[in-house]
Amino acid sequence: MTTSDASTVPSAQDEVVQLCKDLIRIDTSNYGDGSGPGERVAAEYIMEKLTEVGLDPQLTESDPGRASVVVRTPGRDSSRPGLVLHGHTDVVPAAAEDWQVDPFAAEEKDGCIWGRGAVDMKDMDAMLLANIRHMARTGQQPPRDIVWAFFADEEAGGVKGAGHVVEQHPEWYEGCTEAISEVGGFSITLDGKATGAPERAYMLQTAEKGIAWLRLHAHGRAGHGSVPNQENALVRLAGAINRISAHPWPRTYIASVRELFDGIAGITGATWDEEDAESILARLGGARGFVEGTLRDTSNFTMLDSGYKHNVIPQTASASLDCRFLPGHEDELMDTIRELAGEFVEVEILHKDVALEASTSGELVESMKRALLKEDPGAHVLPYCLSGGTDNKHLSRLGIEGYGFAPLMLPPDLDFVGMFHGIDERVPVDALSFGTRVLQRLIEDC
Repeated sequence: MTTSDASTVPSAQDEVVQLCKDLIRIDTSNYGDGSGPGERVAAEYIMEKLTEVGLDPQLTESDPGRASVVVRTPGRDSSRPGLVLHGHTDVVPAAAEDWQVDPFAAEEKDGCIWGRGAVDMKDMDAMLLANIRHMARTGQQPPRDIVWAFFADEEAGGVKGAGHVVEQHPEWYEGCTEAISEVGGFSITLDGKATGAPERAYMLQTAEKGIAWLRLHAHGRAGHGSVPNQENALVRLAGAINRISAHPWPRTYIASVRELFDGIAGITGATWDEEDAESILARLGGARGFVEGTLRDTSNFTMLDSGYKHNVIPQTASASLDCRFLPGHEDELMDTIRELAGEFVEVEILHKDVALEASTSGELVESMKRALLKEDPGAHVLPYCLSGGTDNKHLSRLGIEGYGFAPLMLPPDLDFVGMFHGIDERVPVDALSFGTRVLQRLIEDC
């Protein structure tokens, strides 16, 4: 590998915007049923960018077109436990007619890069790619080994991406104990208690809820639509939907949520208790949705399917249910769903994965904090639990503890959380440059 003085090669900041645009322009929509374009083109683009700077990445496919890329760079002290930095290249679909711009054009407008994946999570992919290219060009070595991964299929549970890689190539992660991925490190703006002046806090993701994607199948007796039927599968399904939707999941404060609330209270002067957290939630702005979803287990119906003719009572009726559970709540949630579904409704598990809770202290956490505060002195860094899930779930099967840290300094009025899977998804160019600098500092100090 040919190396150059850092002053003679493009910096990571010089490249990150173009890398992000290039990745957005590759349609990697994941419909969850295998019908999308897949991630192969994006994987080949990443392979090209890595081999161009002398690296030797590995590409693996779970199915044709479902490609993931992994490369390991040695650290100065390979006896230390390794770190995994990872992102996913697939995105959720986007309906172009709903957007102000073409969701796959990566248009730069109003100081932002617009497009599907701009925040979830081709921005982080670009930041990682820019940093590894700069590191390879200059011959710099991080303090320890780093495994860089760009996975397929995260938006459908990761079975065809991180799950496949972990199962088929666990040796690629030998010696790794910690990982960093998405949906953390972004800023929120709070009113300081002393003067009321704005203060930034960065949300470091240290926990995430578990996932249970379920399918409810109600069984009954088929019949003519004009004849009374006390065994109507649709009615039985409707009853199950009503009972589950009306169920009051109890509020629970896990450790990372308590630490977050205490931290916000310290910054703003607000008070809170277990019976009334509104004073804290009201200060979270656009991040409220992510946090509010971590105060209890949740269950939301997303799809219905039944019948084939207006005058025929169907024998079966089905509904899709998205459940998210807090650490330690998996068995309780599943027992509750089965009980509420009732005797005539079968509960099928389509996909289930663990909840995670990592330490809110330690060397890596301190490294992330230092990297942020060197770029934004005086800011605060607070832990939080993610209401969704990441590919850290798959890496956890190898004993790897995962965090969310895709650092972005955001304007107070940007509905960042609403960008995830939303329309007009976009990332500020300045935030992308900021995050690239923060990650570079972290890589140098990990």
